[in-house]
Amino acid sequence: MALASCNHCHQQTEVQTLQSINVALDPALKTRVKDGSLFVWECPYCGARNLALYQTLYHDPDARLMVWLLPGDATPPAAVSEAVASLEGYTLRLVREAGDLIEKVNIHDALLDDVIVEMCKWVTRRELAQKTPSALNAPLRFLRTEGADNDLVFALPLDGQMQVLNVGFNVYEDARGILLRNPAIHPDPGFAEVNAAWLDRYFR
Repeated sequence: MALASCNHCHQQTEVQTLQSINVALDPALKTRVKDGSLFVWECPYCGARNLALYQTLYHDPDARLMVWLLPGDATPPAAVSEAVASLEGYTLRLVREAGDLIEKVNIHDALLDDVIVEMCKWVTRRELAQKTPSALNAPLRFLRTEGADNDLVFALPLDGQMQVLNVGFNVYEDARGILLRNPAIHPDPGFAEVNAAWLDRYFR
């Protein structure tokens, strides 16, 4: 539990927080992560819904995925990073917002590589920016794949409205080819941040 203030009435109340989320031990938690409900609390005084900001470690042993949600600019303890770095076949990621955690889980569930998806987002934002300049910095998020051709489905806010965008799977294949030709583009060891800022280190 943690003490939190309502953004609407500013009253303080205790909200439930989880230091770790092991979806093998409690599969229902995965649903609550993916629909975002695990990170939302309702104020008992005014009924307003608030975002719960706290750190937690998401762990899916079957999928060999660990995602550390760590708001702010803090870094995971070195001892923890070293302890998990040797886990065979694991994807280790560091994210700063609940939405980023949700996206990583969605990408992994779709059997996609988040590095390649990040490249797809980089390309897609620049194509959209040719007509809508604000799209260049839009927080494009992967939702799922759909259809016989496995189109990538993204959500992005433009002009104050949330829009859903379908991108052909050929963009994913092209991005994979770019990364294969540029082996220097790879995540850092341990809990790596793989996001737009990280990719901008390699592309301008």
